[in-house]
Amino acid sequence: MIVEKNTPIPMSDGSHLMCNVFRPPVAGHYPVIMSFGVYGKDVHFEDGFHPQWQKLKAVYPEIDQGDSSGEYLRWEVPDPERWVPDGFVLVVVDSRGSGMSPGYLDLYSPRETQDYYEAIEWAGVQSWSNGKVGLSGISYLAIKQWQVAALQPPHLAAMIPWEGAVDHYRDLLRHGGILSNSFTQAWWPRQILVNQHGNGQTTHIDRQTQGITTGEPLPVEQLKGNRADYPAEIAKRFLWDAWFSDHTAKLERITVPLLSAANWGGAGIHLRGNFCGYSGSGSAEKWLFAHIGTHYESFYLPHYVAIQKRFFNHYLRGEENGWPTEPRVQLAIRRVDGTAVLRKTSDWPIPGTQWQKWYLDSNALTLSSSAIPTDGRITYDCLGDGVTFKSTPLPQEAEFTGNVKLKLFVSSATTDLDVFAVLRCFDPQGVEVHFIGAHEVVPVACGWLRASHRKLDLDRSREYLPYHCHDESQKLVPHQVYELDIEILPTSLVFPKGYQLAITIMGRDFNLNPQGRILHNDPQDRPIDEFGGAGTIFTGGEYQSYLLMPLIG
Repeated sequence: MIVEKNTPIPMSDGSHLMCNVFRPPVAGHYPVIMSFGVYGKDVHFEDGFHPQWQKLKAVYPEIDQGDSSGEYLRWEVPDPERWVPDGFVLVVVDSRGSGMSPGYLDLYSPRETQDYYEAIEWAGVQSWSNGKVGLSGISYLAIKQWQVAALQPPHLAAMIPWEGAVDHYRDLLRHGGILSNSFTQAWWPRQILVNQHGNGQTTHIDRQTQGITTGEPLPVEQLKGNRADYPAEIAKRFLWDAWFSDHTAKLERITVPLLSAANWGGAGIHLRGNFCGYSGSGSAEKWLFAHIGTHYESFYLPHYVAIQKRFFNHYLRGEENGWPTEPRVQLAIRRVDGTAVLRKTSDWPIPGTQWQKWYLDSNALTLSSSAIPTDGRITYDCLGDGVTFKSTPLPQEAEFTGNVKLKLFVSSATTDLDVFAVLRCFDPQGVEVHFIGAHEVVPVACGWLRASHRKLDLDRSREYLPYHCHDESQKLVPHQVYELDIEILPTSLVFPKGYQLAITIMGRDFNLNPQGRILHNDPQDRPIDEFGGAGTIFTGGEYQSYLLMPLIG
């Protein structure tokens, strides 16, 4: 394998980005796989993300043995030693202002996306390229794929956005209108600032050169001036605006073949966007995969690498391997023991889905398949543990796979209310079923909505999938009843006979992960005087609150 480190890619504004090129030793024209991001093209996976590395090694000890020495393994980037021998060129790019690429660091920005476009076009005309470029990578590197594909680079031939958000507001930063602050607070210093170009205090060392991975050190004040303050931009924006629009991919403009890979346990970043990206993109040739496990293990395991190679072999080198005949939607149907069985189907939602209403009864705290004739109400602490509604033990096995919606009638003692909706499963002994998520242990599914953001876009909403405008704040009149349609993220689980379906409605993040990555506890976004009162849920009679579940026959 030929390794060319710190190869400059010229940009149209006179600047340049630095990339590493990994290519076969034999001269020729090869398909290109490109990854573009902010985590440092020269930071080894183990050095930058040691806890995740240990988890990956436990699941896949061969990751740095046998076919790969692991020397060039990077976080959320394909392993060159597993791709180049099969006749691919890998190009790993430090985005502007990160790693070895100088310039102004502006995360997810239109300029950064334009840079990606120009990097694709550069790779498409190199002497070692066959003119077809595919995109690969997880999370940030997947989000950038959605963004740049909407610009339609001529040399872009296919893409695999693996667990990456699309909508900067709804998928990533303000779930249901509620600020998701904890991830950004930790992520910004640990993964962004440490990799900023010119950061002489970085702890990351290039294993090949023994130098720091961020180039020549710059003064601290200059470093501050060389970056946009991403957390501050988020904190000052409560509604959907032009900034969020500029940072969100225009899905209808995407026409390139794509394989969108979602993680059922990826609430907050690694789930919703991949389903919306699949459904909303303009591509005629597109596939949706949904898998289990952590997001990094699923990307690197041989089974998943083989799928990625088969997809790229067809679209980047024209290999007739039967890929176009693969069913468009392939889902890991989860079981309560943590395993899954693959289902291949033609569309999403799954054709033939039976949308089943489970009515909330606040008098008995139950879920019922029949409407509740008697009015009821229950009051709870709007910043507390809330209330749980359970079905009776299921008389037979039932699979729920699809989108979920909670219709809720509520009032608040104050002028606003944050609803945290948690879909749950309990075994016959009353023990809750949990799952390994993208980063942490998760329940069946989660959803969120700020009551003042209840306004729906009726053209984009579906009965099973409400779409909120988030373009104005409609404050509540205390103690007046309001109707909410709450999106709960897509999910899949086979409930065995005797298990119970449950929905918890609460006023804070679910306590499985008190130190979790995706939390919503910023005191400035959720001041106690406005969000800390008493909330009331109304059920039965004229207020038929219900949970809409996707039953698969």
